[in-house]
Amino acid sequence: MSSDLDSPVESLSDAHLLGVLVGQRHAQHLLKDASGSLATLLHEPHAQAYGAPQVTSKLKAATELVRRSLAEALKRQDVLSSPAHVRTYLRVKLSRLEHEVFFVLFLDAHNRVIAAEEMFRGTLTQTSVYPREVVKRALKLNALGVILAHNHPSGVAEPSRADEFLTQTLRTSLQLIDVRVLDHVIVGGNDLVSFAERGLL
Repeated sequence: MSSDLDSPVESLSDAHLLGVLVGQRHAQHLLKDASGSLATLLHEPHAQAYGAPQVTSKLKAATELVRRSLAEALKRQDVLSSPAHVRTYLRVKLSRLEHEVFFVLFLDAHNRVIAAEEMFRGTLTQTSVYPREVVKRALKLNALGVILAHNHPSGVAEPSRADEFLTQTLRTSLQLIDVRVLDHVIVGGNDLVSFAERGLL
């Protein structure tokens, strides 16, 4: 008996590829509810799919596999050479959360990721961030650079004045120990804003 995967996987449609994972009937319904967007389907919080929790579990597992593969790759390469890779990782990591978190990528002298850590967790609308704790962690890891990130569960990625003030406070604090802030990324749903690209650093 042949299957969809007897053909080159790259040639399969989104619906058929998803169907290999969760079944064709569920795949069609899920894509319809996500307006045909795989990004929306994988990056936004998963509802229990049509009374089939095993389908939701498979989607979560697929998303986690993608996240882990991206995290592994980031530890082997200069993140400045692949900013799109970093942003994809952060989008997969943060976009589906229903509460705010503040996340830090700590980098070595070659801009490779030493550690990727959730430093602070907050509520639906805010997170308390303590620069002293970020400085302590950077010193312990012997980091020479960081990429800051946090999410907006509202789905709106635009930075607030408080976000800009926090970024400058962290940048000033980390400069005292010769650690560079390379970027601050805000993830809101499928949208993403880079402070570096906006000239806000």
